[in-house]
Amino acid sequence: MKRSKWVFWALCLLVVGSLAVTALLFRERTPAARGNIGVITLTGAIAETGGGGLLATEGITPDKVRELLKQVENDAQIAAVVLRLNSPGGSVGASQEIAALIRDFPRPVVVSMADTATSGGLYIAVFADRIVAQAGTITGSIGVITSHIYLGELYERLGITAEIVTAGEHKGLFSEPLTPERRELLQDLLDDLHAQFIGSVAEGRKLAPVKVREMATGEVFTGARAKDLGLVDRLGGLPEAVEEAAQLAGVADPQPVDITLPVPPWWETLGRFPASVLDRLTTALLGKDALFLQQQLEKHLVPRW
Repeated sequence: MKRSKWVFWALCLLVVGSLAVTALLFRERTPAARGNIGVITLTGAIAETGGGGLLATEGITPDKVRELLKQVENDAQIAAVVLRLNSPGGSVGASQEIAALIRDFPRPVVVSMADTATSGGLYIAVFADRIVAQAGTITGSIGVITSHIYLGELYERLGITAEIVTAGEHKGLFSEPLTPERRELLQDLLDDLHAQFIGSVAEGRKLAPVKVREMATGEVFTGARAKDLGLVDRLGGLPEAVEEAAQLAGVADPQPVDITLPVPPWWETLGRFPASVLDRLTTALLGKDALFLQQQLEKHLVPRW
């Protein structure tokens, strides 16, 4: 009788042990979860407003990024998002607003750098949870640039008299010739924005500010070099970025899903004049030099990342 009891308990332990081992093996081989990875493509310069074409979809704007991320947030089946980024940078304020949207997004965000992600493009990327770039991607350019264009002599040649009236000693900084004092003021402005850029990269990438300052010369880097510097986490393309996003979200079977903005109704585009037509009119009326001047003024009047 005593021997039968020991046999009984031995069999019980064997059964329980077998069940435990089976459960562990099953858990390891069974996918942890299924989920979609939203893929958002961001291409072009960063600015507060988009281009002037009929559809006005070119460029990267805060409103565009906000709407795309809202689509992801409203879809419970999307576990994480990949931002496929190709941008040379752009305006400071718009870059900061987009970076804040990425930083505060409640789901994992991975940036997949395409050909270029420089200056403001790098700025909006550093607050993502991961950054993936090709070895030949061009990134970096941690710096600030602006142009000072004085049109007084041009106005004189055209017979135009321009009188600048200001209230405030330096209100005409961008409208009058640069004096040593005005140049110093402009340099102080750029240095302040440069320091903000350095601080944000250090915060987003968890790097020492002194290390970021050493690389913040405006120099561009390949993706491979950027990885060595700590600006990039992994080398690869979009598939690798999807893998990173799935890992962050705990998704074993990721399904990439393109996230796009809906095409606006045709009646909303009627009031928009194609930018190419405006350029042709400007060229016909004022000449190629005037068109070039207009483009330069639009591009460089404010500091840019």
